[in-house]
Amino acid sequence: MNHQSPKYSFYYLLSLVALIFTAISAGLILFGIIDDSFKDAWAFNAYRDSDGQYKFAISALLIAAPTYYLTVYLINQGLKKLELAIDSSLRRWLTYLILFVSALIILGVFIGIVNNFLSGALTISFMLKLFSVLLIAGIIFSYYFWDIKRSNFSQKTLVQRLYAIISIILLSIVFITAWFFVELPADARARRLDDSLMNNIYQLENAVNSYYAENERLPETLEELQADSRFTVNDYYLLDQENGKQIEYKKEGETDFSFCAEFRRANNDVDNSNHPYFNNDRKHEAGYSCVKGSLYHEPETVKY
Repeated sequence: MNHQSPKYSFYYLLSLVALIFTAISAGLILFGIIDDSFKDAWAFNAYRDSDGQYKFAISALLIAAPTYYLTVYLINQGLKKLELAIDSSLRRWLTYLILFVSALIILGVFIGIVNNFLSGALTISFMLKLFSVLLIAGIIFSYYFWDIKRSNFSQKTLVQRLYAIISIILLSIVFITAWFFVELPADARARRLDDSLMNNIYQLENAVNSYYAENERLPETLEELQADSRFTVNDYYLLDQENGKQIEYKKEGETDFSFCAEFRRANNDVDNSNHPYFNNDRKHEAGYSCVKGSLYHEPETVKY
């Protein structure tokens, strides 16, 4: 056995993993763009995290695609230097392994697409997803079937250059387009910090409700709430953990109260169904803003 075989086995297997991540990531982005561009009432899911789908795909594509091109380059260099024999069984077995695993994944995706179409998905969505998978599959299979048959590795051929250029251009277009559909990192951080702030407000609201249930009145201040040992009001919930500013509690009536804080972004025109700490009836502006608290069990009106 060639002493270089373990090294090139590693390169081939690493290229297989990187290829899978690259192809799946490109497919996730394309599918996400299709779903967001052609809204389907039948396929609507309030819990679909399209933003998370894009972020995973962008992250995977950013790491996997360069890894794939690097490993393919190293394999071609080995073939050029004859460190790996062109007609070696190792090269053929691992190339067909790549094709086999790719075929299994692509078949599974095809089955899923057709199943969704037969279940009532939009025709335009079905056709575009089908075309996307055919494009990805066509590039992968045509390249490897061409690669397994070629015998000249002394210099790059026109076909090899075309595959490299076309695939890089297509992946770059997919990668760049995805950023038009995904939340920017700065906005994502601001939303997550506001999510945490709203979670603290909900915790304080629960404590106020517990106090009301025991005393049949609202606390005048948060300090009064904290002073009662029956109600655990952790200092953590009183603050915005990033800037240390305290959440304000305002008693506005016998059963009316609100909480005020500095929010980083408005949620008045945002669909927050996918964000657990943003309740759609708790709208606020960016900057200093107040959200109304709710009593879970208001006192019954006495009838005479």
